[in-house]
Amino acid sequence: QVQLEESGGGLVQAGGSLRLSCVVSGRPFPNYAMGWFRQAPGKEREFVAGISWSGSSTGYADSVKGRFTISRDNAKNTAYLQMNSLKPEDTAVYYCASDGEFHGGDYYYPTFWGQGTQVAVSS
Repeated sequence: QVQLEESGGGLVQAGGSLRLSCVVSGRPFPNYAMGWFRQAPGKEREFVAGISWSGSSTGYADSVKGRFTISRDNAKNTAYLQMNSLKPEDTAVYYCASDGEFHGGDYYYPTFWGQGTQVAVSS
């Protein structure tokens, strides 16, 4: 049974940083793309960042380019999202996802999802 578990969310002031982690269990080989999505109150879930299975290719939403960095450590079955220069509009529940398709810098149709971690940015 595949499970994804996020951690690292919290409350931070504008301009601050957070690092989210996502541990994947139940997968013997890390040959799958991964990504991060977020959902703010009253809004639809949106793509934030994606990464290929090898980690050699990444992609980002325009709203986070230059501020967020996605990475992964396949030896630890873990993906990360380093978030710098946070803004109040980054406040949302952040979800980790795996499998699906990653190409052209975009990440589509993930199969597995974590339960989410709350990020709140105060002004």
